[in-house]
Amino acid sequence: MSGKAQADVIIVGAGLAGLVAASEAVARGRSVILLDQEGEQSLGGQAFWSLGGLFMIDTPEQRRMGIRDSHALAQSDWMGSAQFDRAEDANPKAVAEAYLDFAAGEMREWLHGIGYRWFPIVGWAERGGAMAHGHGNSVPRFHMTWGTGPGTVAPFERLVRAAQAAGKLTFAFRHRVSELIVTNGRACGVRGDVLQDDPAERGHSTNRTVSGAFEFLADSVILTTGGIGGDHTMVRKQWPTERLGNAPQTMVAGVPDYVDGQMQRAANAAGAGIINADRMWHYTEGLKNWDPIWPNHGIRILPGPSSMWFDALGERMEAPFLPGFDTLGTLKRILSTGHGHSWFILTQKIIEKEFALSGSEQNPDITSGKWLEVLKARLLGKGAPAPVEAFMQKGEDFVVAETLEQLVSGMNALTPDVPLDPAHLRSQIEARDAQIGNPFAKDAQITAIRGARAYRGDRLIRTAKPHRLLDPTAGPLIAVRLNILTRKSLGGLHTNLAGQVLREDGSTFDGLFAAGEVAGFGGGGYHGYNALEGTFLGGCIFSGRACGRSV
Repeated sequence: MSGKAQADVIIVGAGLAGLVAASEAVARGRSVILLDQEGEQSLGGQAFWSLGGLFMIDTPEQRRMGIRDSHALAQSDWMGSAQFDRAEDANPKAVAEAYLDFAAGEMREWLHGIGYRWFPIVGWAERGGAMAHGHGNSVPRFHMTWGTGPGTVAPFERLVRAAQAAGKLTFAFRHRVSELIVTNGRACGVRGDVLQDDPAERGHSTNRTVSGAFEFLADSVILTTGGIGGDHTMVRKQWPTERLGNAPQTMVAGVPDYVDGQMQRAANAAGAGIINADRMWHYTEGLKNWDPIWPNHGIRILPGPSSMWFDALGERMEAPFLPGFDTLGTLKRILSTGHGHSWFILTQKIIEKEFALSGSEQNPDITSGKWLEVLKARLLGKGAPAPVEAFMQKGEDFVVAETLEQLVSGMNALTPDVPLDPAHLRSQIEARDAQIGNPFAKDAQITAIRGARAYRGDRLIRTAKPHRLLDPTAGPLIAVRLNILTRKSLGGLHTNLAGQVLREDGSTFDGLFAAGEVAGFGGGGYHGYNALEGTFLGGCIFSGRACGRSV
């Protein structure tokens, strides 16, 4: 599709937020052009690669697992995590409050009605680990969609493709927007380049060869073009040095390279306001992918609570900087050493029970949506799940050894510029191991492990029985070098509850809307400073729905 075209609504970005917005706009009788700079094989965007987790409140899945949740508890957790403290946080806070109403209300029923189903064990992500009024989830709320990322995208893809078949929606793939068309202060279209077709598989880099130009006109334009995590130059430019410390010299990429923020910058050049650009969400448990899909491809470990975590200098990290507890606090703690890497030390028993890898392609059993595959991989099979075993065998960040001295030797071979002292590591591990012999402990991590096992979901599939790391029957020993992995922008285009973009002075930018990560998942940053997980996909759905119902 090239040249000029017209519709009621133009949506730029065919990821999850774009699909939701398109389906809702069509349902209201609007004609839609849905365009994306990537090919049709990339429909669904980053959501396709996700684990499919959704933050929901007081669901049947929670109640069946013995979890007592409520809107009030979730709101306390959210606001304690967000820590809104800026004048421009009024709209982000309002969107957060509206999302909490949604997540405790019609969200599950609505999604279930269009085909969503969820893994019955609710995950407990981002536990915080400090004060009750501070950051973290008080209870498990991470509802993993059956089918992971593809299962998250599929219901909305079905709706959009049905709209296409009915002549109500037109796709325009390989269309890269370079400019918003603004007439008399109102966004009324987009123009840019048609890119040459590229057969590269989903997620791989594609060509930027221009084969034509286009100009599309509409009554309203919705931007759903994602964040900046694929452009590390932009990440470093916006990095909050005073709050987190200096950005690491080396980072791995948790998103494809097309996630570069170019449309956000184009909107800003046309007069759209951007807020909270310094708020971002990067993971501390990144692995270099031995089988990369996009450039510098990183995979995140989703750890259970039992691995011992050491900084680059070999010092055990203190609570709440424990696996799965406080992402940004741990990021700051790691960077305080002047280095960007850290280490897990664990045992074979721990990796078999506790290690999962983020992403749909790293969880083929749940992505398949078949219970038999899950039982084979998680409960009946021997060893760690197959994707984890593959990283152990082929990934450059893993060291496996029978003795601690051999393990440290392998670790030092990976980071010879920051050597570790095996005697110092041994003294810290032995002190931790001495806490295992009693049902009592002063070690915060041992207490956390026992607390996790009090939740039957964690006890069943996510938390190993406490044991001594230096017990040879639990071995071999495993060390994992962890890298900083770029992922999400928590700030973005400033929007109101309806998804309308605001100008720098706070006035409405007529005709322009935004949803998903480009808008900080709603409002220009509805997370505040910290995410509670399941809130990225949830925010795409919620903000995309708001835009589709507003245009």
